[in-house]
Amino acid sequence: MNFKNSIRKPFKYTNAHITLYLIAANVVVFIITSVSPKWKIILGLYPPAFFTLKMYWQVFTYMFVHGGLEHIFFNMFGLLVFGLAVERAIGSKEFALLYLLCGTVSGALSLAVFMLTGYYNVSLIGASGAVYAVLFAFAVVYPRSKIYIWGILPVPSPLLVVIYAAIELVSQFSGFNGGVAHMTHLFGLAVAYAYFMIRIGVNPVRVWKDAWKN
Repeated sequence: MNFKNSIRKPFKYTNAHITLYLIAANVVVFIITSVSPKWKIILGLYPPAFFTLKMYWQVFTYMFVHGGLEHIFFNMFGLLVFGLAVERAIGSKEFALLYLLCGTVSGALSLAVFMLTGYYNVSLIGASGAVYAVLFAFAVVYPRSKIYIWGILPVPSPLLVVIYAAIELVSQFSGFNGGVAHMTHLFGLAVAYAYFMIRIGVNPVRVWKDAWKN
């Protein structure tokens, strides 16, 4: 078996509702960090703790930490809506790998940018990077699906990804809504694109072009 085939070796299909377990894990961590705020520092991605205290797990655990009810509600709502559908299509093991890998790599890339730009004393928390990756996956798996904004306006899923990417780009470089990790959201989309190209062997842009033609 060559390297490419080993990377793309498929998992045996199961649908174990991993999405619900991920949501439950986020809720449990939210309760723990609300009761004992010190755990936000331990589990969130905080560069001084990562490098000085060697808390290397933070690049993974940050995506389970949230800052408030609104923060966790919208992330978990997005994960529920898009995650269940994507998991049903690609299987639980593939979905778990997609979610956790994209979230971790998005955190690692964000950390690298923090260090390169001198933003050392910042904290990164939230599942948004991983959730954006799931949104991207939804648009690839269901390219002809329409998502109703505010329950009224139908938007094709690939177009929604493009709109979100544009909003995040403008927000990142304009400084709008500075408390939101726009860069991590963009990394979530970019890493998901790479995931489909490398792991799945599917070109998302080609999928969207074919869906548009048909």
